[in-house]
Amino acid sequence: MEKKLSPSTVAVLKVARLSEIGAFLDAGTGNTNDDILLHKTQQIAEVKVGDTVKVFLYLDPKKRLTASMRTPKMKIGQIARLKVINTSKDGAFLDVGAERGIFMPFAGMRGRPQIGETVWAKLYTDKSGRLAVTMEVEDELRRASVPAINVKKGDKLHGSVYNITEKGVFMFSDERYIVFIDHKEVTKRPRVGEEIECRVTFVREDGRLNASLRPQKENARLYDADMILAELNKRDGAMPYSDKTSSEVIKEKFNLSKAAFKRALGHLLKKGEIEFTETGTKLKD
Repeated sequence: MEKKLSPSTVAVLKVARLSEIGAFLDAGTGNTNDDILLHKTQQIAEVKVGDTVKVFLYLDPKKRLTASMRTPKMKIGQIARLKVINTSKDGAFLDVGAERGIFMPFAGMRGRPQIGETVWAKLYTDKSGRLAVTMEVEDELRRASVPAINVKKGDKLHGSVYNITEKGVFMFSDERYIVFIDHKEVTKRPRVGEEIECRVTFVREDGRLNASLRPQKENARLYDADMILAELNKRDGAMPYSDKTSSEVIKEKFNLSKAAFKRALGHLLKKGEIEFTETGTKLKD
């Protein structure tokens, strides 16, 4: 019994006949009405009757099964950085080099990727045999990674985010290092798929790395001070936060530790830009 052909699959089919608009491929049903059109615009090489061609199957605007010789440039199980070309209420479509984007269901997402973003993803076949993609690539990246060699604290690394969990941000560097960034070391939460630069803070025994998106301490103090000034200006020069504010509130509001917040306040006090009040902190006149 012939297997029924379906969209979002790759098949090897025989050219049954030619026409002015292209070639018709034998669908294997014994009914020529089921033959699948391989339009001339979807051919990347000349085909003749009797040839067998590898094609990607998809539905045309009239919901008819159609073929293209532009097949995925990835193999099943491979991972790559793929561009999001469309989104829907059910998921998103990623470009794998085929005639049409390949569907990624919500269950396979990390975050909510948007059109134009590029994310780490894996090509697979779903339960119905159709091609699909998923951003669940942790195991594959772990196998593809290498231990960090000749990397030291303070080194800068560039890479892309492949997951964000309750613990922090996970990045795969250009050198193929696995890099973990704790949430407390994040100044602005990146998006999954975003390319970022980080600073190594610790080299682990297993060759993986801990890193930070925050500037080094002296630069961090200036950065944090600017953030406090921005908050004061947004509140017309006064805010209900000071060195007496709880560390929990400071963390929630500024994503800073109590120590970092106090260092930044001390810097601004020394410069004469702020003063404390009974209700918090205000800009000096």
